[in-house]
Amino acid sequence: MKKNVLLKKLTVALVAGLLSVGVLSGCSNKETKSIQTEKETNVIATHDDNLHKDKVTAGEAEKAIIEGNKRFVSGKLANKDLSSEVRKDLSKNGQHPFAVVLTCSDSRVAPELVFDQGLGDLFVIRDAGNVVDAIETGSVEYAVEHLNVPLVVVLGHEKCGAVQATIEGGEATPDIEVMINKIKPSLDKIKVENKDAKQEEIASMVEDENAKETVNELLKSSAIKHLVDSGKLKVVAAKYHLESGEVEFLK
Repeated sequence: MKKNVLLKKLTVALVAGLLSVGVLSGCSNKETKSIQTEKETNVIATHDDNLHKDKVTAGEAEKAIIEGNKRFVSGKLANKDLSSEVRKDLSKNGQHPFAVVLTCSDSRVAPELVFDQGLGDLFVIRDAGNVVDAIETGSVEYAVEHLNVPLVVVLGHEKCGAVQATIEGGEATPDIEVMINKIKPSLDKIKVENKDAKQEEIASMVEDENAKETVNELLKSSAIKHLVDSGKLKVVAAKYHLESGEVEFLK
């Protein structure tokens, strides 16, 4: 009899324990789902659809990338909606980027990260030395004419290998030689104007001058210049600082 009573007590205790675990587990799952839902809501809420409207201005686009770079520098990045819904929308309705970024292929310079932007926000063109020929210029023309992008940023950067190769000279493959010849006029100009400068100073100034010269090359395109002259497009030079993460707009 005592054994039966004890067995019943143990059974009741065991069942009660299992029910308690189940309830706690259910609460935990609900809490987790609640947190996930909250995060998903925050991600969607931070997406600025105004930057993808038909008539976004160069000023609005420039403000967005400046604020994005500030977030990148501070480490307080915006949440981004990278969900399948966004990918489906971009596939179905096409792209509407608000800025073109023409920059170097250097692995340390990633425009979507540097400007803290998401899918469909930036139209990015990259090559070693952020120089332009017909292909790069045509790519910019496509973005500003057919996608109505109001802002083009030519983004140079510190410690550019292409600039360093131009300064050092020496043998190069025919294709690399083409790139070097694009940068060399900037080097020659800086050397003439700064005869007593050290090589490191020369390199920094050439990086700036090369970005500005790329802007000048883009403005030789009648399609691009027409949009600039009509006030529909702004083309600017900038420089990315590797350690600080800051983007400096060049004058």
